[in-house]
Amino acid sequence: METALFEEGGYRYVRGPFQYSGGVAAEPGFTIERVRFSRPVPLADGFRRIEAYLGALGRPFTSFCACELRSPAPFTDQGFIDFNKIYVGTLERWGIYKDGENPVARSNVCPEINPPPEPSFEAFCYTMPVSAEPGSAGGNDLKSFVIAGSGEARDAPGLYSDKIVRFGEASAEAMRDKARHVLGVMETRMAALGVGWADATTTQVYTVHDLHPFLAEDIVQRGAAPAGLTWYYARPPVQGLEYEMDLRGVPVERAL
Repeated sequence: METALFEEGGYRYVRGPFQYSGGVAAEPGFTIERVRFSRPVPLADGFRRIEAYLGALGRPFTSFCACELRSPAPFTDQGFIDFNKIYVGTLERWGIYKDGENPVARSNVCPEINPPPEPSFEAFCYTMPVSAEPGSAGGNDLKSFVIAGSGEARDAPGLYSDKIVRFGEASAEAMRDKARHVLGVMETRMAALGVGWADATTTQVYTVHDLHPFLAEDIVQRGAAPAGLTWYYARPPVQGLEYEMDLRGVPVERAL
């Protein structure tokens, strides 16, 4: 996978579609920090709160490098495109999204129980200059990165129904195949950024289906859960997808 430098933000990224990148990693001299909202914040209000938060830190909007969204229900193919055009509008105003290129990593999933009434922010990440002081984010050797969420769709043009692994199936074996595909995507993106499972501080899975038939062999033994596994009872963002993952290596996390 091809990577590029987003110098204004202090990070590099894996090139992806217009709505998000495949992942980000802090450049030398920077680290990534994460903030989780105590409850999901509607998209427009979330952008405003992020602007205020970054402004209070003295960080430019271009330091925004990743986010986690929650939506009411999976989108149709066209609905997903329409939503993403709205989402990238703010990134364009912030000087991040340019000429169809989006460096920001993202996941966007749909809680099966008590979903938000509209697309909302769950969390966001940004870059900060490192400090060499003991105990600071820059005072250790942790790698700082976020890998974007991915469902079990092959990287190809066309409708999701044509590229989803074992479309319309949710048996234990089908879910194993879907998980293996997504695990491979995570590893390809990590390799592009020079990191691996051992560098992850958090691994997250999003599905409403049973993980246990393949959890030990295909996830834990693979090394994909070095800090445990966070399982969200949620669906991926497009109709027909059944399994999604993302992960990160972030030394500083806060709740807001």
